[in-house]
Amino acid sequence: QLQLVESGGGLVQPGGSLRLSCAASGFTLDYYAIGWFRQAPGKEREGVSCISSRGGSTYYAGSVKGRFTISKDNAKNTVYLQMNSLKPEDTGVYYCAADGPVIGVLTTCNTADFASWGQGTQVTVSS
Repeated sequence: QLQLVESGGGLVQPGGSLRLSCAASGFTLDYYAIGWFRQAPGKEREGVSCISSRGGSTYYAGSVKGRFTISKDNAKNTVYLQMNSLKPEDTGVYYCAADGPVIGVLTTCNTADFASWGQGTQVTVSS
């Protein structure tokens, strides 16, 4: 059974950093693209960053480009999201999700194309 579990969320001051982890079980990340999505209160879920199955291509939303870095350790079956220079507008529930099986360059970071989702982890950026 395909399962994704997020961790690493918490409360951080503006300008701080957090690293989120998404641990996969029941399938191998070698054949799945993984995305990080977030949902702020009263807003739709949006794509933050996505990475292809082999890690060769990535996507970042304009609002996080230069501050967030997505990476993938297929040996550990885990995807990370390093978040630096956090802002209050980064607050929300962060979800990881899988699209696959698929091999090749990343073609989408759209919520509708990711079928399997974790339960989410709360990130709050506040002073």
